[in-house]
Amino acid sequence: MKSVMRNHSAVTMFFILGLTRDPQLEILVFTFLFITYTFCVLGNLTIISLIFIDSHLKTAMYFLLQNFSFLEISLTMACVPAYLYIISSGNKVVTIKACFIQVFFVILFGATEFFLLAVMSYDRCVAICKPLHYVTIMNSRVCRNLILCCWTSGLLIIIPPLGLSLNLEFCDSVIDHFVCDASPILKNSCTDTWFIEQLAILCAVLTLIVTLMCVVLSYMYIIRTVLRLPSSQQRKKVFSTCSSHMIVVSISYGSCIFMYINPSAKNVISINKAVFLLIVSVAPLLNPFIYTQRNKQVKQSFHDILKRLVFLSKKYYIFILEITLK
Repeated sequence: MKSVMRNHSAVTMFFILGLTRDPQLEILVFTFLFITYTFCVLGNLTIISLIFIDSHLKTAMYFLLQNFSFLEISLTMACVPAYLYIISSGNKVVTIKACFIQVFFVILFGATEFFLLAVMSYDRCVAICKPLHYVTIMNSRVCRNLILCCWTSGLLIIIPPLGLSLNLEFCDSVIDHFVCDASPILKNSCTDTWFIEQLAILCAVLTLIVTLMCVVLSYMYIIRTVLRLPSSQQRKKVFSTCSSHMIVVSISYGSCIFMYINPSAKNVISINKAVFLLIVSVAPLLNPFIYTQRNKQVKQSFHDILKRLVFLSKKYYIFILEITLK
């Protein structure tokens, strides 16, 4: 239990330490984050636009992928721009209210992503195990309801621990992270946070276990169906349709599970920072490339739209040239 004898002077601001205190290293961090953030937003917006424009991509799989890309943009936008501002301005002070708002959105987007990954696994399971009934089972109404369930589940996971945390009093103001994270915020509290910490761990573990079980069960059915196929060529083709999703699932679950291992008290903070950076910056950047590189339809759609844009730009250039010559 935290000591009640600690200084109870009202803390209204938090001080974000960031990834490094070295000014030269901060320039490198800023450059790295700015580049990854820009390409992450552009890459995921490209996927969202392609699926929205191309009629050939109006299926359940691409609808779910579109929503996943939106969540990736939302997650990185909830973290990276704020830290880029901190580095560029040198102002590492944030209000408690702003900190809690950031925690809310980061956990909401992160939890919703896990539920969506489970839904995407179910979608692949239906497509491979029941291909003749796929369009009927995964119709637009079902997809919308599944997306709604993902967001609702994400909200239900974050509201109980965050609601209890809003009434906490704070004695310390230093957050040893580059974003407002739940763990360092609770450490700054004067009051006993044992119950909130256990509730937060329970919600996090419950989310991971439930969604991971759905993913594992879906792929068990997929593997069983694939092994029954007569030719190795067919099996390879079916597995290739799931490879992108399996890579993203491995990155997402692997990084989060690694955060709970806690190798040692001395290194846990720096390791958690690195893993969190992977989750909110590197993974959202890689995911569009993972899906597009292993998906012929998305690549074809991108090439077709690129050709159309080149053709339209040529027509526009000729039109402007004709007007100029007249």
